[in-house]
Amino acid sequence: MTLKNDIFIKTLLKQPVDRTPIWMMRQAGRYLPEYRKIREQAGSFMDLCTQPELACEVTLQPLERFDFDAAILFSDILTIPDAMGLGLYFSEGEGPKFRNPVRTESDIKKLSVPDPEIELSYVMDAVRLIRKNLQERVPLIGFSGSPWTLATYMVEGGSSKNFRHVKGLMYEQPALMHQMLDKLAQSVSAYLNAQIAAGAQTVMLFDTWGGMLSTEDYLEFSLRYAQQIRESLNTNRDGQTIPTILFTKGGGQWLEAMADIGYDALGLDWQTDINLARARVGDKVALQGNLDPIALYAEPDVIRQKVKTILEKFGEGSGHVFNLGHGILPDVNPEHVKVMVDAVHEFSLAHHNV
Repeated sequence: MTLKNDIFIKTLLKQPVDRTPIWMMRQAGRYLPEYRKIREQAGSFMDLCTQPELACEVTLQPLERFDFDAAILFSDILTIPDAMGLGLYFSEGEGPKFRNPVRTESDIKKLSVPDPEIELSYVMDAVRLIRKNLQERVPLIGFSGSPWTLATYMVEGGSSKNFRHVKGLMYEQPALMHQMLDKLAQSVSAYLNAQIAAGAQTVMLFDTWGGMLSTEDYLEFSLRYAQQIRESLNTNRDGQTIPTILFTKGGGQWLEAMADIGYDALGLDWQTDINLARARVGDKVALQGNLDPIALYAEPDVIRQKVKTILEKFGEGSGHVFNLGHGILPDVNPEHVKVMVDAVHEFSLAHHNV
């Protein structure tokens, strides 16, 4: 069956399109009342993630409200460490935590690469179910956290303000840190390849905390493993190219290095000027982004102007997927999301000649 709307895929591959596609990080989430209802029924966030029928339902919810050009799998970036036995749980108002953080050589040696169709079968079942229910309406995005980002949570035991433990391990025992990151890279590669086999039509690597590193440490402990993953991905499925996206939040200073490792597109946070980014990477990659998520609290006229400015800064031609510079916040008015989506549809037409 052929995709009814393939504008997102074409844009990632820098093929001609007649307008700029749009989707939104965390587009299935707490800003939607229908999501909150299902979340309450599920009992907990992880119960929602681990029930494929519910994960499918919330993945599809935003497409009923907004004219998005892609769906993204509803899941969490920390499913791999959870499958490694670290005991993931969520505290209200505190974010994710692990009962068994990884701090020692013994802890790292105990880590095993999960089998995606066994320990993470609920994710693959969700991908298959979502793909079936989408009926080729729009493409499905699969994703994973990057090895470095996963490591930050695993070593810190949860979120962190200063990353003292994980950076301490990196500085004091770099060889041990590399052992952990290599194991995580193998796990992420297997996980993303399994998502592709199950039906994901694009995959994205979220390097949420790469921007907390110095340049030399980013290249050695984050980007190196993003490249290892990219080289391991099976990006041809049934004769179709599976585009790949790399997003390093806070990584705008490393765009040239990021563009050199084989991904089809780079995500931009809102602190990176998209005009300068395009000039720096040239035709090597497509770009995704990059409205400040806080802009969605503004009045509709402001949102429309901000959208127009980003589209004008990117300029003419294909290769731009409109998105936020990070995930939508939970108390944004859904009507403001519609304003953004409609503005992209309206204003982007002038930048395409197809």
